[in-house]
Amino acid sequence: MTRPIRIAINGFGRIGRTVLRQLATDPAHADIEIAAINDIAPLDSCAYLFRYDSAFGPFPGTVTTGREVLNVAGRAIPFWHRADLRGADLRGADLRDVDVVLECTGRAKTHDIASAGLDAGARRVLISGPSKAAEATIVMGANDHEIGGARIVSNSSCTTNAIVPLLRSIDLGLGVERAHITTVHCYTGSQPTVDKPGPNLERSRAAAVSIVPTTTSAASETIEILPEFQGRLSVAAVRVPVLSVSAIDAVFQISESPDERLDEFIREAFQDCHLIGLSDEPNVSTDMRARPESLVIALRETRIVGHKQLRVFGWYDNEWGFSARMIEMARRLAGRP
Repeated sequence: MTRPIRIAINGFGRIGRTVLRQLATDPAHADIEIAAINDIAPLDSCAYLFRYDSAFGPFPGTVTTGREVLNVAGRAIPFWHRADLRGADLRGADLRDVDVVLECTGRAKTHDIASAGLDAGARRVLISGPSKAAEATIVMGANDHEIGGARIVSNSSCTTNAIVPLLRSIDLGLGVERAHITTVHCYTGSQPTVDKPGPNLERSRAAAVSIVPTTTSAASETIEILPEFQGRLSVAAVRVPVLSVSAIDAVFQISESPDERLDEFIREAFQDCHLIGLSDEPNVSTDMRARPESLVIALRETRIVGHKQLRVFGWYDNEWGFSARMIEMARRLAGRP
């Protein structure tokens, strides 16, 4: 009998909790075991925030706590309160053979923090965001064949995961001469709830009452993954006052026009791609909550202007979809389909 994939979660914030919610509710993940969770917050607070989620609703199962244990749907998960994993031991009798540490603290920007999971005994570390400390930055559907022997891997950003598979497919099918992409992103914990001084003046404004122009790491991350687009791609960002679900609005100058076959081309290009979904319904952002794809193309909003300009609009749940990619990548890192 094949042993389960063993994963440890370091950082039980938005992504850490969403990963666990997916693992605990989807029978397809029954072969994944959570060896341990580490977070500096009190266990009771972490359990409460997992049980009651403002974006995804109450957890559909039991959530209780024991002595340094989080019990989720019958699973007893050891819960640690370490500042980080440096000095931790993932080799104990109950924690042997941890395949992957999901590094979800947002602090793995330096090698000593990023590699702490390896030093603790895990085989590999997967970082839930961009990090210069990663040995490889991988996006499913683009360069996942390049993982190789990298032991510290970045899963890039939610926006990069939405952009890159789309950009690559449009380029392969129609040839992209130039592209400009705007991410319309829900507000996040990096923004204040009331006006508050900060290094970025626009980002110092109250997140829930204004549309805020800002920057995004997706620009540089996309070029790192698809370097052939250097000088041909720009990416802009605005933060909008919604709790969850984001969108990209992409304009491509293309070499070959599908003309009246646009809908057919889009459907054929992505019909077998689990990363890109399609919708021809009159959707709004809340309809896309908890969608597992990296991007869901809104066919009603996608059109050709003239013969060589293509506009594609798509939705992405920047937490649920990205967490689905974290799980998928963890499987790959563990050597499992």
